[in-house]
Amino acid sequence: MARIQRRDVLKGAAATAVGASLAPALPAEAAPLSRCDTPTGRDFPKVGGNLGNQNFSALAGVNRRNIRRLGAAWVNRIEGGISTGNNESTAVAVDGVIYIESAPGNVFAVDGRTGVTKWVYRQTRGTLTRRGVGVGQGMVFTHGAGDWIIALDQETGQVVWEKQISEYGNMEKVAVVYHDGKLHVGTHDGPRAAALALDASNGDVLWHFFGAPGPGERGNDTWEGDSWQDGGATPWIHPAIDPELGLVYWTFGNARGNRSSQDGSARGGQNLFANCIVALDIATGEYRWHFQSVHHDIWDMDNTMAPVLVDTWIRGRKRKLVVYGSKSGMYFILDRRDGSAPLGIDERPVPQEPRQKTWPTQPFPRQGPWTEITPVAQPLGTAVPGDPNRAVPNYVLGSLYTPHWDVPVLSVPGHGGAADWSHQSFSHSTGLVYTGFGYVAAAHSLTEASNGLRPPGEYQTGGVVAVDPSTNTVRWKKRMPYSLAHGNGILTTAGDLLFIGQPDGHLLCLDARDGRELWRFQTGAAISSSPIMYEVDGEQYLAVYAGGTNIPYGNSAPRGDFLWAFKIGGNVPPAPAPTPPVIRRPVQGGPVEGSTVGHTIVIGRTYDAATGTVGATESTAVNAMAPTHLRVPVGTTVTFTNHAGNANTRGATQFFEGLFDVRLAPGESYTHTFDTRGEYFFNDPFSPRSTGKIEVY
Repeated sequence: MARIQRRDVLKGAAATAVGASLAPALPAEAAPLSRCDTPTGRDFPKVGGNLGNQNFSALAGVNRRNIRRLGAAWVNRIEGGISTGNNESTAVAVDGVIYIESAPGNVFAVDGRTGVTKWVYRQTRGTLTRRGVGVGQGMVFTHGAGDWIIALDQETGQVVWEKQISEYGNMEKVAVVYHDGKLHVGTHDGPRAAALALDASNGDVLWHFFGAPGPGERGNDTWEGDSWQDGGATPWIHPAIDPELGLVYWTFGNARGNRSSQDGSARGGQNLFANCIVALDIATGEYRWHFQSVHHDIWDMDNTMAPVLVDTWIRGRKRKLVVYGSKSGMYFILDRRDGSAPLGIDERPVPQEPRQKTWPTQPFPRQGPWTEITPVAQPLGTAVPGDPNRAVPNYVLGSLYTPHWDVPVLSVPGHGGAADWSHQSFSHSTGLVYTGFGYVAAAHSLTEASNGLRPPGEYQTGGVVAVDPSTNTVRWKKRMPYSLAHGNGILTTAGDLLFIGQPDGHLLCLDARDGRELWRFQTGAAISSSPIMYEVDGEQYLAVYAGGTNIPYGNSAPRGDFLWAFKIGGNVPPAPAPTPPVIRRPVQGGPVEGSTVGHTIVIGRTYDAATGTVGATESTAVNAMAPTHLRVPVGTTVTFTNHAGNANTRGATQFFEGLFDVRLAPGESYTHTFDTRGEYFFNDPFSPRSTGKIEVY
């Protein structure tokens, strides 16, 4: 089918004047919201574009021939210039109006041609994490803190109805999906979570499906004892819908109970429906089928991505597929009728840890992963930045699904790596599925409070991958300087273009055929949302919201409230380039001038910056370098001391430059003179969690 679609699209493009729509007959709502595979045209009516979350536009007025003439038509700082908060909302466009949520939870309607704000709904219930509104029946649907769903008049922004729904978990982080009189919403961050269908007319709950089933419900026997009660299994992101099959596809997150998501010792079993895609009857919520991507998860590898529905040919047979993946760096290609695997998925034995009650096997697509699943032990002193999946030294190294207990085990892609909650795209033109991914290695053990340690000093990079869903093989992969796994959604178009935003504020256009960069524009803030394309009065626009979020770069990611729209011939200048995010995971603790501590670092002890005192007892905490961040002028000699009161041999390994790698008995010291400006990370061979940094200026 992909080849047929490509021929049809290109034929239409050749016969269409530049700037005109390939799909001028698409109505404002009916086509993209009546079938799962109809590409968007004049409108971009929901987060994900169409019901299949394909994030593909049939508009081809912007293409490889004229992409260099693409410029900003307007910019609207919707909140008046804020530079704080987590702005993860993707815009939608209906009848020439853009609807977008801001970090404070406000909803804006913006004229898609002029950029003028038409109306604002001011949130009265507190700040939320927002992922996008739903639009339908003349209303715009949003969330309010405290588990409220709110319906606004599409023309005025006035409240039509609002309803509190508090029996199923917190409700705010999942984009609202409108279809055929129903709202599909998900809950999160509670002991259990659920997918719900609401009546769009009044917010009444029509049905629900819990990710962690209770007694008498299908799947409850996969949880040991009462562990289901705090099983988590959150639907973190919006579903896909196939009206023809009458199914809605929800993905559920990892198991989170029993002290932490890394502790499986008291929740034996597969733990359904954690780490699952579940197909439900759209009318009743009745279970139809499921597939679990990680059994008995102890790594926070919840594979929560918005499912992408694709029709294509496999071995001469046209198949209705759902593409499901993957923090694990793998796509699971499933028949969306029944959950079968036409390309093969094998249950392979994996290493076991009886104390964790690990499951004996894990599923692997027969074609393998599309990114690395084992960290590289990079020798000290070799080239920096080197291999993007390299390991910070001194950790026990594992591969995907290596179990852990009390010793941290480092693995990739990590719980913040590969594909996380960024939106994927399926191009009707190239027939490929595209994903932004990240390398964010994680060290898992029961010594970590929640989801594993992202070791200080590691590089957090990523890229874009293009996969053929008819074979589940990589067509191309492009390394990028930043992780693109956290809201950096992809839009592809009939012009064979791919748009994606970076955490440094750049909006990029790549050639969808091979990943070659064609264009970039500085938006002024990190982009943690998906670009969209729409048309007004026969002119095509690209839009993106640049606001930024704290994952995975923390407060170093530049924030803002820039809603941009672009068109051929636009001449609004780019925003000033913000300070780019720090791609190396920071140490825990602020900078301390070396002169205040005698240019000395005490290993195995914490540091109180307020009083300038070293901790009284030995520690293996992440901040057990006193201090963790030392600033010294170039040419300074720094002393590293294993505190005389420590019981263990400690040390300092400098990575990746390999300037030193020493072991020190209690009371022993080592000195090193720093002759070159830069930042130099080091950790402790005894406890690699304990990490420090020397900033040489």
